[in-house]
Amino acid sequence: MMPDPLLEAQGAAVRAAARVLAVASTTTKNDALLAAAASLRDRTAVILSANERDVEAASADGMAPSGIDRLRLDEARIAAMAGGLEAVAGLADPIGEVVEGSVRPNGLRVERVRVPLGVIGVIYENRPNVTSDAAGLCLKAGSAAYLRGSASAQGTNLEVVAALGEGLASAGLPKAAISLVEDTSHATAVQFMQLRGVIDCLIPRGGKALIAAMLEHATVPYVLDGDGNCHVYVDATADLEMALGIIVNAKTSRPGVCNAAETLLVHRAVSDRFLPMLDGALATVELRGDPAVRAAIPRALEATETDWASEFLDLVLAVRVVDSIDAAIDHVAAYGSGHSEAIVTSSVASADRWTSEVDAAAVLVNASTRFVDGSELGLGAEVGISTQKLHARGPMGLRELTSIRWVLRGGGQIRT
Repeated sequence: MMPDPLLEAQGAAVRAAARVLAVASTTTKNDALLAAAASLRDRTAVILSANERDVEAASADGMAPSGIDRLRLDEARIAAMAGGLEAVAGLADPIGEVVEGSVRPNGLRVERVRVPLGVIGVIYENRPNVTSDAAGLCLKAGSAAYLRGSASAQGTNLEVVAALGEGLASAGLPKAAISLVEDTSHATAVQFMQLRGVIDCLIPRGGKALIAAMLEHATVPYVLDGDGNCHVYVDATADLEMALGIIVNAKTSRPGVCNAAETLLVHRAVSDRFLPMLDGALATVELRGDPAVRAAIPRALEATETDWASEFLDLVLAVRVVDSIDAAIDHVAAYGSGHSEAIVTSSVASADRWTSEVDAAAVLVNASTRFVDGSELGLGAEVGISTQKLHARGPMGLRELTSIRWVLRGGGQIRT
């Protein structure tokens, strides 16, 4: 495949902008973020107009309701995007932070210091709020944001990037520090994943097809933002009213996002009481269950092996009755995606077992999986949620978008 000269030229400009950002002061970066937030608010009508066209086109193409929800913006969501940029501006600047330091016996001073990654590529689907979240975090972390959104959101993304560019320019920073690939073809996406010498770290945000394409084609380093097959386990000692509130929130507040619950595990000791409660509270949710669930909830469909491993991103919930916390932990080990796993329990021992034995980026006790989100965890925003174990795991905020440099200061020491 021949390289796209336009993509290469844009990449060179992004790379040059990254060098400027790497040495930008905290004040300059904060000024750019605050100006970008103001620009988003000022351009709300223009952004919403572009988004309306994108939503209409996606609806005509048959996009699922969950996808439309991720694509759609309104005034409140744009205000939240602007608020996210302002929150990032208020966070401590990680660049230059001394992680640790020591003095060697020979007098050599050794420090590990946070530095920018350089150019962070983000390839994502549908969600135009990712455009501002990712750009804002990259900017504060001293890195350029090279963005490749989906065709379905391209009109909206172009307007959002234009607004962010105004913020950069007002602070004296190059607009190329936040750049959007304009060609949304599959071929260009593959080339984007292979921009060695331009992209220092690539982060995907999307479904299984995008992750599969990354694994097949990417030649630049990447951090996987994987599936969110999240579980809630209702233990034998659970407060059932609490459990009901948690599962309703985790499943229905935004079913199309990665931290929504997809599978519910219920201890057999409380299933006779809890499952009828669940049936009434989740009347709008399609339930797919094992024989014990279907006996208690006649409307439930039969769960297949595929259902246990599925990220539905819809008002669908797989439900299984288990005999013990061991069985619940085993189920998560077999089918979980390593994202977020919750237990509802009154037992300290059960809670401790869950947090120590369940292998996931986030484990929760008596709380909804929906809290596994950068803004909810005090990161200001996130560029994604890593389900892998190297470099970054869980919500990726400012510190996860930096690298470490060894700095050695001496007075003429030589090695013998």
